[in-house]
Amino acid sequence: MSQTDIEHIKQVYAEADLLFTPAEIEAAITTMAQAITQDMRDANPVVFSVMNGGLVIAGQLLTKLDFPLEASYLHATRYRNSTSGHGLEWKVAPMIDFKDRPVLIIDDILDEGHTLVEIVEHCKAEGAASVKTAVLVNKLHDRKARPDLQADFVGLEVIDRYIFGFGMDYHGYWRNADGIYAVKGM
Repeated sequence: MSQTDIEHIKQVYAEADLLFTPAEIEAAITTMAQAITQDMRDANPVVFSVMNGGLVIAGQLLTKLDFPLEASYLHATRYRNSTSGHGLEWKVAPMIDFKDRPVLIIDDILDEGHTLVEIVEHCKAEGAASVKTAVLVNKLHDRKARPDLQADFVGLEVIDRYIFGFGMDYHGYWRNADGIYAVKGM
């Protein structure tokens, strides 16, 4: 990436609107963890983080889940560091055997949900006893992959803008931003 491009990335961050502070995100993760613990504490689940976006939320959430679980990751993407989706690409399929066990999928955002739907369907087809989903952010709009698509556990809801931070990226950057931001004008 050229210096001009890096300057653009810095400018996007500098001009972005802060939607949720680190404290608000922490509170949402704590609430999610309590709900997940209540629901799955006796289930012996396999928990998969969806890379790369789910890395940050999973790292925060897993330490608050007060029950035995096996954790791993999978990597399926539609975005490839762009702002619009493409066909699903599996980079790393699930590596822990989850046949006849409950599965929890952790991801950063439920936007349109095409990736999440395909991951859930894959886990069901491979024999998961059940599949639940947890997302830090649910984006509010009417373009979901299915009209009834909802995550089982949601931390925060956001308006329909291009957001980044806390695992979500802007052209591959700013996953490390400690708040959740909306790109100015998007």
